[in-house]
Amino acid sequence: MAALAALALGGVAVGLTEFVAMGLLPDIARGLLPHEYAQSSSDAVARAGWMITAYALGVVVGAPLIAALSARLPRKKLVLGLLVLFAVGTVASALAPTFDLVLVARFAAALPHGAYFGAAGLLAATLMGPGNEARGFATVLGGLTVSNLVGVPLITRLGQAADWRVAYLVIAGFFLLTLLAVLAVVPEVAAAVDGSPAAELRALRTSQVWLVAATGAVGFAGFFAVNTYIAPVTTDVTGLSAATVPWTLVAVGLGMTVGNALGGWLADRDLQRSMVIGFVAMIVSIAVFSLVASTRVGLFVGAFLVGATSLYLGPVLQARLITVAPGAQLMGAAVNQSAMNIANSLGAALGSVAIAAGFGYLAPARVGVALAVVGLILGLVSFAVGRRVRERVPATV
Repeated sequence: MAALAALALGGVAVGLTEFVAMGLLPDIARGLLPHEYAQSSSDAVARAGWMITAYALGVVVGAPLIAALSARLPRKKLVLGLLVLFAVGTVASALAPTFDLVLVARFAAALPHGAYFGAAGLLAATLMGPGNEARGFATVLGGLTVSNLVGVPLITRLGQAADWRVAYLVIAGFFLLTLLAVLAVVPEVAAAVDGSPAAELRALRTSQVWLVAATGAVGFAGFFAVNTYIAPVTTDVTGLSAATVPWTLVAVGLGMTVGNALGGWLADRDLQRSMVIGFVAMIVSIAVFSLVASTRVGLFVGAFLVGATSLYLGPVLQARLITVAPGAQLMGAAVNQSAMNIANSLGAALGSVAIAAGFGYLAPARVGVALAVVGLILGLVSFAVGRRVRERVPATV
């Protein structure tokens, strides 16, 4: 369906603006922090990683705020407005003259991120019909996986060959293209009849919402601890050329595509089992990556496995949050994106600390294993708490 493709195209653009920085970190550090880069390239790359953290923090702030304020807004109008904000923020990121201003621009560009995946995912689920919530979000997230499979490697190569600023200008063009596509083919869908800022904000009073959000924020940080520093692992650890970085990103993106499709399908059938399988697989894959990424075959196989097991959890965690936030689906979807980007910020920051401490570029992967283990524990606690609450309900009737 053309409407679903247009919404997924937005996922492609969001994936580009979020993930291209990871492959271009050395180029960004060299361009924005030339003196620091000349003295220590690893220190400059670690500092440039704060661009990713700034973007993640923008998502964390913007997702619940926009979800609450836009509860009564028709979904198509909301999606169009968010795409305009994306385009403006991405252009500002490309044109900002200093590192500090780039950080501000990345924060601003991220504000509509969570609300877009929430609104577009709910819109896709509505178009697909009842019982397809996880697959609706998987459709929009599918754009993100295509982005990582094809778009991110190509735009990364463009940024390496031309300039990282050119890469971001091209990404802004993708947002404008999505805007035109949504305007042309996506039908009008009204906001929830009983939607209101108060109803959306009430979801934040539910302890299960916070527990599931913490599961994603900590557990998914394991993926970002690895993916943020995939470029220096490729060049400095495996010893391959910078031109190989896009191919490493292709391996991650291919894994994400497979994992997202599988996670969306299984989450609509058995949510708890899907989450447990996902976290156990993520723990194993990140551990394998940390052990074998120093070899060429190990790098690509490990990158594929990390991408697959991580994005398998994307629709699973999204469906879980919507389940524990009845009557506030937009907030549930937005909070999941906030959680994912707390994960982005946490993984990038802890990875930066490990590298700056002198433990090397594979140290973030070892940090990632620990984070994924904590995520699994929190997920199991969430389901246990849910069962206990359901068991108490008949006794109080």
